[in-house]
Amino acid sequence: MGILSYGRAFAWHAERDPDAVAVWFDGETVSRAQLESRSNRLARAYAQRGVGEGDLVTIALPNSVAFFEACLATWKLGATPNPVSAVLPDVERRAIVATADPALLVGVPDGDYPDRQTVPVGFMADAGLSDEPLPDRVPVSARAMTSGGSTGRPKVILDLTPAQCDPALPENRMTAGGTTLVPGPLYHAGPFITAWQSLLSGRRVVLVRRFDPSQCLALIEAHRVDWVLFVPTMMQRIWKLPDDEKKARDLSSLETVMCSGAPSPAWLKRAWIEWIGPEKIHEAYGGSERIGGTAISGTEWLAHPGSVGKPTGGRKMKILDADGRVCEPGEIGEVFMMPPGGQGSTYRYVGAEARATGDGWETLGDMGYMDEDGYLYLVDRKTDMIVTGGANVYPAEVEAAIDAFEGVRSSAVIGLPDADLGQRIHALVDAPQGFEEGALRAHLGERLVRYKIPRSFEPVDGPLRDDAGKLRRSALREARLDAEAAESS
Repeated sequence: MGILSYGRAFAWHAERDPDAVAVWFDGETVSRAQLESRSNRLARAYAQRGVGEGDLVTIALPNSVAFFEACLATWKLGATPNPVSAVLPDVERRAIVATADPALLVGVPDGDYPDRQTVPVGFMADAGLSDEPLPDRVPVSARAMTSGGSTGRPKVILDLTPAQCDPALPENRMTAGGTTLVPGPLYHAGPFITAWQSLLSGRRVVLVRRFDPSQCLALIEAHRVDWVLFVPTMMQRIWKLPDDEKKARDLSSLETVMCSGAPSPAWLKRAWIEWIGPEKIHEAYGGSERIGGTAISGTEWLAHPGSVGKPTGGRKMKILDADGRVCEPGEIGEVFMMPPGGQGSTYRYVGAEARATGDGWETLGDMGYMDEDGYLYLVDRKTDMIVTGGANVYPAEVEAAIDAFEGVRSSAVIGLPDADLGQRIHALVDAPQGFEEGALRAHLGERLVRYKIPRSFEPVDGPLRDDAGKLRRSALREARLDAEAAESS
């Protein structure tokens, strides 16, 4: 077909088969023609509010058809979507808006930003506006994702790839005419990219409001889903459903189960490989910055258990120690990356600076090592490492062992000050039915060296990771330090 703008790419599919289902959401379907006409009218409403080429549009909508309409309308004006959580605290949202400086905020109550153009949740474009195609425009940036970063201050990651594609060529192991399940929040990069790769190549999207393990299996069976993106937290919650429930579902339509967003515990990856089949299980690692990325199939993983794969698409990676020396195979260091086009070719930060070496290699702050065959293994984020009694402990390893304990839904491991050890390992454990600490310690004793076993455990009432699998250990640590300080004062 050739390369088209995102707006024209979707229109091309709508023209070819207008009645085909584009999105299933909450039991209702929206056709390609409906999504096309609504986004055209909405684009004109946005234009009346000042949106033009090169602008950012901050979209604070929950998972919904309206989210897709807002993105498509934005692209059709030559502007760039900046998706954010619909439930951000006001202080955090204002910090993002100050950084992004959008031309329009979507999903914000009237009056919240008197000095900015806004439209609320449920906004409908004036029916008198035309829903005919708009002049074709190619946004210079496909998306502008938002991250809190390691500093806690918001930053916008402006993707430098133009918003265009070949609508006849599905990406990322997808096939034309198939169905993608999107169980994660659309304001995160993985679900956002997955959903639009699907819609812009003529696939159907099955979208849920919020991840639910039982519902996901039911939807895969009912819609004959062939492609799905999960984060490890989702895979774990599905795996821990009763065996009878898992076996009762027909998952034969699945061709690709992609895992991303965080390192997948080895026990969990092996369990899914044995359940679904190694040829269908895949994992990808990278960041919204697209400076580097790896991929691995289940078949490869069996030969390199624990790995997240080799660099893809001409990207390069190397492991450096604290002195900037290239690490030997098996030696842990910080992961540095270089895209094919060199530093600065894939993204630009707004509100932050990249962490880079003098020759342009950048890092996302992850620690890992490579084996003799060039496969990457992640151990944890550098900023989350715990030094206890002179030994380095990576929380992700401890969390993986805790999460494998019967009844645990999620966990978080942090380091708290200790007069003797420097830091003591403290574990927050989300187990809905409770847990017996002695049994958990015995379980961990079979999996971890003694110094890695937490000195203390704290039961919590709810999931510690959000629907995208994200965990803010720094915030959990600060809350406990504040509580300790309050008690001692």
